[in-house]
Amino acid sequence: MPSESTPRAPGDVLVYLRRARDHIDRHYAEPLDLDTLAGIASLSKFHFLRLFKGTYGRTPVAYLSERRVERAQDLLRATGLTVTEVCHAVGFTSLGSFSSRFRELVGETPSEFQRRYAASGAPRIPGCYVLMWGLAERRRVPEAESAIGEKPGPAATP
Repeated sequence: MPSESTPRAPGDVLVYLRRARDHIDRHYAEPLDLDTLAGIASLSKFHFLRLFKGTYGRTPVAYLSERRVERAQDLLRATGLTVTEVCHAVGFTSLGSFSSRFRELVGETPSEFQRRYAASGAPRIPGCYVLMWGLAERRRVPEAESAIGEKPGPAATP
């Protein structure tokens, strides 16, 4: 719902805002910043921020964290991943910020949420399968940041 005090994007600019929003939806697990999203929308970052908030009723960063929490809920419900693994799989870099944002949006901690769904007795996908088959996104570690100097990927060659 658009904000009363912030202008809504005109129709010819709306397509560019949607492009940035769709990018967030597809790449939520990757590091995204305002400059990148504004570039995707072909707008200055402050104009982009103002129009995004006016059109969608929240800032791009708030929208991104909501998408990440929604995906985290899916993973916590259906998989055997730990809260920390889920935190990193959806793009949060801090367990504390993930937990507080999750609680703010959902009303309970990630651990409480996971425990509540585990008590239902529904079968859960083991975490090793989730990560092995790519059901949870993994953040790629750039080659320069790799602790052992291997390229990120499925397997290192000897």
